[in-house]
Amino acid sequence: MTTIAAPRNAEMTGERTHMRRRSVARPLLYGALVLCALLTMLPFVWVLSGSLRSLGEIRSDPGAWLPHHVTLDNFVRLFQTEGFGRFLVNSIVVAVIVVAGNIVAASAAGYALAKLDFAGKRIAFGAVMAAMMVPFTTVFVTQFVITVDLGLADTLTGIALPGAALPLSVFIMRQYALSVPDELLEAARIDGAGEFRIFFRIFLPLAGPAVATITIMSFLYSWNNFIWPLIVAQSTSSYTLPVGLAATSQAAAHVTDYGLMLAGAIVVMLPVLVLFLFLQRFFVQGISGTGMR
Repeated sequence: MTTIAAPRNAEMTGERTHMRRRSVARPLLYGALVLCALLTMLPFVWVLSGSLRSLGEIRSDPGAWLPHHVTLDNFVRLFQTEGFGRFLVNSIVVAVIVVAGNIVAASAAGYALAKLDFAGKRIAFGAVMAAMMVPFTTVFVTQFVITVDLGLADTLTGIALPGAALPLSVFIMRQYALSVPDELLEAARIDGAGEFRIFFRIFLPLAGPAVATITIMSFLYSWNNFIWPLIVAQSTSSYTLPVGLAATSQAAAHVTDYGLMLAGAIVVMLPVLVLFLFLQRFFVQGISGTGMR
C-alpha cells in the first residue's frame, strides 16, 4: 500500500505545483499583453485627441493627452477642403483595383505555384520570394520609367498597377493552396472541368480565409501608400487621400495645420479598422492556414 501511495502522492504534488505555476504565470502573461496593447494604443489616442483640439491648443501644449476644449472644427474644415472628395474617390478607386488584382492575379499565381506542374516552377517561386525581400526604394525608379513608357503617368491605373499582384499575396495564397487536397481537384478534372473553372468555382470558395487575408493586406498597402502616388501623380486630380492631405495641410508661410492633418489621419484609419473588424475571423484563419506563425 505504501509503495502504491507514494507515486500517487508525488503525482498529486506535481499537479499542484504545475497548477500553482500556471495560476501565477497566467496573470503575468495577461498583464504583459495588456501593457503591450496600451503602449500600442497610445499613438492612436494622441492622434484622436489632437484631432479634437484647435490648432492654437496643439501648439501651446502639443504633449497633452486630453483636449481642454473639444471641437469638431478640424473635421468640418477637412470635409470642406477643396479637392477632399476627389482625393477620397481616387483612393477608393485605386484600392478597388489593387484588391481585385490581388484576389484574381495573385491568387491565380499562388494556385499555379502550388497545384500545377510547369517548367521553371521553382525558379518562379524563388523570384516571388526574392521580390518579397527587395525594398521598394531599389525598384521605384525602374517602375516609374516603365509607367511613363506605358503612358500611365498621372493616372489612377499607373498608381494601382504595381500593387495589383503583391509578392506577399502570391506567397500567402500559395501556402494556403498547399493545404487543399489534390484529390478534390483531380476529381474535378476527371469530371471534365478546366483549370479556370476549377480555380474560380472550386479553389477560390475554399480559400476564403486566404482571400480575406490578402484583401486586408492589399487594401492596407494601397490605402496607406504615400511615396508611389506622390511620384506618379503629377497633378492634384490624381492625388490619393494621403498625398492630398499632406498637400492641403500646408497652410500659409509653410506652416503645417496639425489639426487638419490629425483629423485626416483619423479619416484614413477608419476604413482599415472597419475592414479588419469585419474580416478579423477570416484573417486569423488565413494566417494560421498559411503557416505564417
